[in-house]
Amino acid sequence: MVPVSESPSIDRRILSLAVPSLGALVAEPAFVLADSAIVGRLGTTPLAGLTVASTVLMTVVGLCIFLAYATTATVARLVGGGDRPRALAAGVDGAWLAAGLGLVLAAVLWLGAPWVVGALGAEGEVLVHATSYVRWSAPGLPGMLLVLAATGALRGVEDTRTPLLVAASGAAANVGLNLALVHGAGMGIAGSGLGTAIAQTGMGVALGLVLARAARHHGVGLRPTTTGVLAGARSGVPLFVRTLSLRLAIVLTVAVAARLGDVNLAAHQVVSSVWGFAALVLDALAIAAQVIVGQAVGQRSIELARSFLRRSIGWGIAVGIGLGLVVGGASWWISAAFTAETPVRAAITAGLVVAAVFMPLGGYVFLLDGVLIGAGDGRYLAVVGMLTLAVYAPVALAVGAWAPEGPAGLVCLWVAFAGVFMAARAVTTGLRVRTDAWIER
Repeated sequence: MVPVSESPSIDRRILSLAVPSLGALVAEPAFVLADSAIVGRLGTTPLAGLTVASTVLMTVVGLCIFLAYATTATVARLVGGGDRPRALAAGVDGAWLAAGLGLVLAAVLWLGAPWVVGALGAEGEVLVHATSYVRWSAPGLPGMLLVLAATGALRGVEDTRTPLLVAASGAAANVGLNLALVHGAGMGIAGSGLGTAIAQTGMGVALGLVLARAARHHGVGLRPTTTGVLAGARSGVPLFVRTLSLRLAIVLTVAVAARLGDVNLAAHQVVSSVWGFAALVLDALAIAAQVIVGQAVGQRSIELARSFLRRSIGWGIAVGIGLGLVVGGASWWISAAFTAETPVRAAITAGLVVAAVFMPLGGYVFLLDGVLIGAGDGRYLAVVGMLTLAVYAPVALAVGAWAPEGPAGLVCLWVAFAGVFMAARAVTTGLRVRTDAWIER
């Protein structure tokens, strides 16, 4: 373990984990972008169907992110404790859990596709196209979830480059498969779903083989153990609840934006997209914190964990300030890249300025989240996740009921989300790390 007192060394270690993680995180949205560009040439109706279908898939996969987080934290703590074989065994069990859950979800989505996309408002031809995409892409869900678990295991042993290479290769393969199946084979939107399923399955197999090779090298068997799979499920449930609370807050924010009129709804989409990209950068740092702090907790060193904590918070706030300055300073030009309509541009600019102001707070929150996940403090995050949602919900609803028209309405909404919601998360996680409970459990 690198002595934490050597700041340049720990900074290099953070960057060596965060930069490849960012690349892998950015590669995943490339799947949706590629599908959109290729399906968009089929016409408006297929593209609308893809919008609904991809929302379903991204929600399902997003809620299963606990497979990556729980596996990373568990493996990192075991590596920190000096038991790499047991760490890899935990990774193998996590991969089996992901594959099994993926099979169940694939079956559920295939059978329930018409009802799921219909619940999101798809009708007529849009419903037909959305159902087709969901059903043809559903077989790729085991691969998608295996990617999450295997990536988490490899991150736990500080290998973030392999997931990056696999993600980049998968994104490139997805483009080729989509072009061949959608236009070459004439399958239409079904070809896009099948291409995505094949690419994601290939990624899952590739990462699974890397994990299997590492496990066999340390004498670890590849068969699942009931105890290990159940332990992975138990550690994943709190992180699922924590993720669910975040997703519900985002859905609530969109619902409120819709009540503020078409201009503000359109502007909110742009602001939230920019915020989402900034979140990827902060997520990459949070992943580094998960690994580094998880290993320190595995060593049962409170001093080391706290030193890593302070360094991680410094990175989060500093990067948040940098992102805020860029987004705030370029807000008017960013809005011009998305629309030429003056009212929408004004609302986008106002929303981006608010988001920029609160990005340092977001950096603080994201890094503390990573620290507590790495320490295995999922139960606390689940409880306070629902608590902060309860704090945010009435504020968001009040904005929907009483916010003024025009850009001021969107400003109020983003003060509520990036300000109140993030502040509530900052208080609850900040209070936790002031104690030793997150280390000594």
